Amino acid sequence: MQPDQPTDIFKERLKAARALRGLNQAELAAKAGLPAASVSHFESGPRKPSFDNLRSLASALNVTTDYLLGRSDAPDASAETVGRLHRDLGKLTEQDLKLATDFVELLAKQRGVKGNE
Repeated sequence: MQPDQPTDIFKERLKAARALRGLNQAELAAKAGLPAASVSHFESGPRKPSFDNLRSLASALNVTTDYLLGRSDAPDASAETVGRLHRDLGKLTEQDLKLATDFVELLAKQRGVKGNE
């Protein structure tokens, strides 16, 4: 199994997000309202979280579920803002989308972020 497959991405992202927040497995479990053994099992790979547990972990880590699932590379993206932007994309013309893309690239450049980093 390749490390970029979804089953590996979740456990790697969970470990990375936990490290990013400076938590050990027991601290994350307590913050998420889960048994400590659950976090260990999720990170080692034999178990996958339920939807409710996934939401609890994301909330405890202050990341999106999309980040944990490998659908986004930005752990700190605001789910509300991202959802609102995604919902409104269908309302834009092709020219509007080009302008929005250019604007986002300009903002990222100002912050010193290049490409998809």
